[in-house]
Amino acid sequence: MHVILRIIIGGIFIGSGIGKLLSPYQNFLYVIQAYQVLPSWGEVLVAQFFPWIELIVGAFVLLGLWVPWGLRGAAILFATFVVVVGQALIRGLPLENCGCFGEWIHLKPQTVIIMDSAGLLLTWAMLSKLSQVKKFSLDSYFEKS
Repeated sequence: MHVILRIIIGGIFIGSGIGKLLSPYQNFLYVIQAYQVLPSWGEVLVAQFFPWIELIVGAFVLLGLWVPWGLRGAAILFATFVVVVGQALIRGLPLENCGCFGEWIHLKPQTVIIMDSAGLLLTWAMLSKLSQVKKFSLDSYFEKS
C-alpha cells in the first residue's frame, strides 16, 4: 500500500511539473499572479523554476531515490499549496482554476485544497513508515548492492 501511495504522489508531481513545462512559462506566471502572494520578481522566478522542482521531487518520490528527502520535499510542496490556495479562498479571490496541472487538468481551488491536504497527511504518514515505503525503490536496490 505504501509503495502504491509513493507512486501516486510521485506521479502527481511529475504530471503537475510536466503539465506546466509543456506550456509557455507565462501561462503559469498568470496563474501565480492571480494568487497575489509574491512580488513581481518572485512570481517570475516561481513560474520559471517551480515546475522543475515539482518534476524532480516527483521523480525522486516515484523512483524511491533518497526517499526521506523526496517525501520531505513533497510535504513542503503540499503544505505550500495548502497555504497559497487557502489564503486565496479566504480572501475570496476569483479563481476558476487552480493552475496546478498547467493546461492538462482544470480543478477548482476548493477541490485542490482537499486533495493537497490529503496529500500532505499521506506524505507525513509515509515518513513514519519509511521501511515500507522503500520497498521496490532505488534506495532499497542500492542498499542491497
